[in-house]
Amino acid sequence: MKKILILAACFATLAAQAQLRTTIGKDNPQQKMQIAEMAIKNLYVDTVNENKLVEDAIRGMLEKLDPHSSYSTAKETKAMNESLQGSFEGIGVQFNVAKDTLLVIQPVAKGPSEKVGVMAGDRIVSVNDTAIAGVKMSQEDIVRRLRGPKGSIVKLGIVRPGIKGLLDFHVKRDKIPIETLDAYYLIRPGVGYIRIGSFGATTYEEFMRALMKLQLQGATDLILDLQDNGGGYLQAAVRVANEFLRRNDLIVYTQGRNADRQEFRAQGDGGMLTGRVFVLVNEFSASAAEIVTGALQDQDRGIVVGRRSFGKGLVQRPIEFADGSMMRLTVAHYYTPSGRCIQKPYTKGDNANYEKDLDNRFKNGELYNADSIHLNDSLKYLTLRRKRAVYGGGGIMPDYFVPLDTTQFSRYNRELAAKRIIVNANIQYMDKHRKELKKKYPSFAEFNKKYQVPQELIDEIVAEGEKQKVKAKDQKELKTSLASIKIQLKALVARDLWDMSEYFHIMNQNNHVVQKALVLLGKGKM
Repeated sequence: MKKILILAACFATLAAQAQLRTTIGKDNPQQKMQIAEMAIKNLYVDTVNENKLVEDAIRGMLEKLDPHSSYSTAKETKAMNESLQGSFEGIGVQFNVAKDTLLVIQPVAKGPSEKVGVMAGDRIVSVNDTAIAGVKMSQEDIVRRLRGPKGSIVKLGIVRPGIKGLLDFHVKRDKIPIETLDAYYLIRPGVGYIRIGSFGATTYEEFMRALMKLQLQGATDLILDLQDNGGGYLQAAVRVANEFLRRNDLIVYTQGRNADRQEFRAQGDGGMLTGRVFVLVNEFSASAAEIVTGALQDQDRGIVVGRRSFGKGLVQRPIEFADGSMMRLTVAHYYTPSGRCIQKPYTKGDNANYEKDLDNRFKNGELYNADSIHLNDSLKYLTLRRKRAVYGGGGIMPDYFVPLDTTQFSRYNRELAAKRIIVNANIQYMDKHRKELKKKYPSFAEFNKKYQVPQELIDEIVAEGEKQKVKAKDQKELKTSLASIKIQLKALVARDLWDMSEYFHIMNQNNHVVQKALVLLGKGKM
């Protein structure tokens, strides 16, 4: 009887295999894929997770294509979309985690936490009676507990310096705006400065509010800072570029194998059609940031300052699945008005080499020596009005090159930052001196003019670095590093007392790309 059962099982397997062979069409790869998945699910020796099997198959296919086609799970897709869609649902606080405790930097203005009395300097130690301090909880888990559906109530246990005992706050969660504009201010009389961190759903509205405020303060020229801007929505980039260009000026066009040429042109109704414009970029400026930069450069509307941009010129079409996951598939290339392809070269399936590009730029000297940049004459284009030479081949080449200042970002400085020694020192300093600083410096202008970082704070950072085996190689590195760290600390204090505009106001005093733009403005360049 046992032999009969074994034979029956073998015949069933053989029959199934024969059935699989007969149903596979010679030229039907889609059917082949479906049958392979079905066979693994039903015949494989061990149990398999079918969802993971399919996700791995999708990733496997995309990995053999370009570096920017990608798959994200439902959780990853939600997190990715939040940063661009302009809001999330939560309690509305900016915070840092130091010594296993969540410290409130600032409650969001008019947000749910501010409304119930949560203040800068407060420590949130419990959420709905569950301890989050002193229990080694990950930042991801803390954020998950603080966020929740709009209208839901969360109970926060808060310790406030100078107040005995635990304070309870019941916060009604709400939509919390995510601003994509990092900073804006009048950097010189008549010169506005706007820094865009990414291009999201609300970027255009944020940009217009900032531009109008600066123009009311007398700004006629503008520095548009897109350094470290990784991109975002195409439409947001197009709408921002439109503010600078004349009617019917080409902003960007896209074209692909199955995607006809699609052009995006200016309407001619922008708010910055006159005045000088300087666009700042570096090796981390990508995608939508490169669209704006390329449009203003090719139309001779702006001068580009900095270093060659990242070189992401591939258009991804989002393909959503029923479970909330998403595939972003490359369907076309971006081209600047002169016809330059923004995308840097890549080999299909070789993502590892592609990801080393920035490291290679550093090793080859491109980031700190203009002579190390090799321009290909076969990829030479002309701007549309002044017929200036510009080059394709990946990224946007600046009109004025500014090298990376290696003294500003020394190994010592980088290691202190990586171990959060500088940030943690600032958190503790603000915790002790916030009230005193607010009283002493009622305005940012006064703070910027008079505040000096105390030497004891610098000494604490050096001592903590030594404790964690972070030391400068010599006195020269220590001296140059500490000069940069003092500026960073002053900027962090300004951020905690005011906001990000004040932070960049101070940091930009030591930003060589920003300073180069100001020099060019002073020389009347355009």
